[in-house]
This record gives sequence, structure tokens and C-alpha cells, in this order.
Amino acid sequence: MIPFSPPRIDQKIIDEVVDTLESGWITTGPKTAQFEANLAKYCGNRATVCVGSATAGLHLVLHWLGIGPGDEVIVPAYTYCATANVIEHLGATVVFADVNELDFNINFKSIEGLITERTKVVMPVDIGGFPCDYNEIYEVVDSKKALFNPANAQQQKLGRIAVIADAAHSIGATYFGDRTGTCADVSVFSFHAVKNLSTAEGGAIALNLPDTFDCEELKKQLKTKSLHGQSKDAFSKMQVGGWKYDVIEAGFKCNMTDIQAAMGLVELDRYDGNLERRQQIFGLYTDLLREYDWAHCPRFRTGSKESSYHLYMLRIRGASEEDRNEIIKRISEDQIAVNVHYLPVPAMTHYQEKGYNLDDYPQAKANYVGEISLPVYYTLKNEQVHAVANSVIRAVESVLVHG
Repeated sequence: MIPFSPPRIDQKIIDEVVDTLESGWITTGPKTAQFEANLAKYCGNRATVCVGSATAGLHLVLHWLGIGPGDEVIVPAYTYCATANVIEHLGATVVFADVNELDFNINFKSIEGLITERTKVVMPVDIGGFPCDYNEIYEVVDSKKALFNPANAQQQKLGRIAVIADAAHSIGATYFGDRTGTCADVSVFSFHAVKNLSTAEGGAIALNLPDTFDCEELKKQLKTKSLHGQSKDAFSKMQVGGWKYDVIEAGFKCNMTDIQAAMGLVELDRYDGNLERRQQIFGLYTDLLREYDWAHCPRFRTGSKESSYHLYMLRIRGASEEDRNEIIKRISEDQIAVNVHYLPVPAMTHYQEKGYNLDDYPQAKANYVGEISLPVYYTLKNEQVHAVANSVIRAVESVLVHG
């Protein structure tokens, strides 16, 4: 059996987690603080806050920005549901934009016509780990400053639509040589079990707002917001004489624990090697598949961008959705796990019931119909990559060529 994306749990991870357990401090504490510092140094952004998930991180940032009823947030139609769900949670309106043909990211040209006086945020998503067109997105946002209608002090200080990146897939990716985490006002990473860098569950908010913002002070605010609005975290409260605290806002509960951070410290320390191996796997898949006319291999490196190599999102030219599903079934008969990323959000029941229709986003629909994600992980061997590619070739040709 070749699994799709198993977590890398080895003795280094186990030892660091056990060290945390034996320390007696297992919730948010010194290892979380160290992980935050290491992440900010790695990415090059101004400050970082670790949280319980990328979803929680997006929610916290939108809440801090004051997003709510009457506001609009532009997101790609092609993304995981969490990108849109957090907007729903705050009572704002999701505005979907179509995506590119060459990759799966938001089409910056489609954003321009969607911006109104109610637009407060554009939320690009680095699908599969490949960075969005951030320079062009900022150009669109800047061109629409006259429409921007700030509703609070934070929005007034920014003076334009915020660019908040859903970078759940893209830690370690680069855009014009800069790592994600620095490409948008705020970027949010995921450390879920299937991600390149895993803490089992978890995420991080990478703050890189303009100099008019004190990102270290904002980090403190977001950490307070992530822990019930308490004026002190648990580690501070446990110090001698530190029991007294206040609740300064009705916050949430989405802090990262030191057990999770322990995993993250190990994973980040060896992350460059992880990226190198994933790049090799991407290259090998492309070498094995690109000679076939039906194979639309994903972009992972251009003159200005390099992926984090999270998802190898192969598209099968000429395949219907039914063909694609049959191809996946035949690959699974070879004991190989593949996946589909993603059913576009407008096609999901909740969003259909709100009046969204996938047919309104033709490129997202076209990209989805033939998409198959292939296994990529650090311990995947070259012979297994060959086995996956051969299974894909057999399955596609048996369905498309021989019927």
C-alpha cells in the first residue's frame, strides 16, 4: 500500500514530545514561544502567533480587523471550505472569484470587477503550495482605494482593502525570492497532519503589516484573543504571585500547546531537507508523465515563484468528472491512495443553498473535473513514485483510450 500523505513521526519527534511531557508543561508555554520566534525568523516576517489551526488563525485575524455583517471578502472559488467558512462565521459575505488556467490560484483579473464599497479583504490561497500573483493583487487593491470604506480604526490605519493570505499549503514557498509569510499583510499557515510541516493540528499567523502597525503589539492582542481574552496566559499565571488575571474581551479558545510546538520545532529545524525531497518527487513525477498528451503537470517553479511542493495536482486532459473518478478507482485497485483537491466551494451543499453556482466559475470547474493529487511525502521512495506514475498511466489509458 502506498498511502497519500502520512505524517513523519520518527524518534526525533517522539523524543521532543516526551521531553515536553516530562517537563510538566504541556499547554501553551516556552516551546510555543520558541516555535513562534523560529517561524518568524525562517519566514522573515515581523511577528508570528501560533494557534490551534489555520482556520482559527484566519478567524482571529478577520475578527481583529472587524469583519462582520455588511462586509464582503473575496476568495477563490477553488479552495478548501475553511477559507469561506470563517467569513460565514463572522456574518460577512463570501464573494467568490474564478481562478487561473495555468495553476489553481485566484485570477487577479477577476478580482477587479468584484470589488465594491463593501469589500474589506481579498484572501488569496496558495493552492498546492504555489504562491499567488501578489504584486498584481496589490496593484488591483491599490487601484480601488477610492472605493474603500473603512469601518474602524484598524481599517482606517491600513487605508485600503487588506490582503490576508490563506497560506495553509505554502510555508517555505518563495515569491521573488521572499518566503511566504512576507507576501501579504497577514499570512496564515496550517500544520495539520497532512501538511508538509505538521504539529498534528495547528497553525500560525504570520504578521507583516505596514510599518504603521506595531506587529509585536498586535501579536500580544491576538494571543489574548486566542485564549478567552485573558490578560495572562497559563504559563504566566503559574509563576510565583502570578495568579491574578483579567478578561479584557470575550475571546476564543484556539491556542497552540507545547506538545504541538515540540513537533513543530523538530519539523522546522529539518524543513529545508523536507522541501528538497518533495522537490525531487515533483520533478520525477513530471519526468515520468509529461510525455503523455493527456497529462497536465502542475507548475512548481517559474522565474518568480517556487512552490512548497505540498500537492502534486495532476490534471487529466479530456477527462470528464466520471472519467476522473473511474481513473481514481482503478489506481486504488493497485493499493495506491490518491486524492482530489478540491471540490470547489460553490459546489458544496451549504453554498449552493445560499445561491452560489459552480457554473459561474468556469475555470474552477474545468480545473476540478480532471484533477488528481498524487502522493508526496518525505519517505516516499523513488521506486514508489515510479509505481504511482505507472498506475496512473495504466488507469488513464484504460479509461480514456480503451474505454
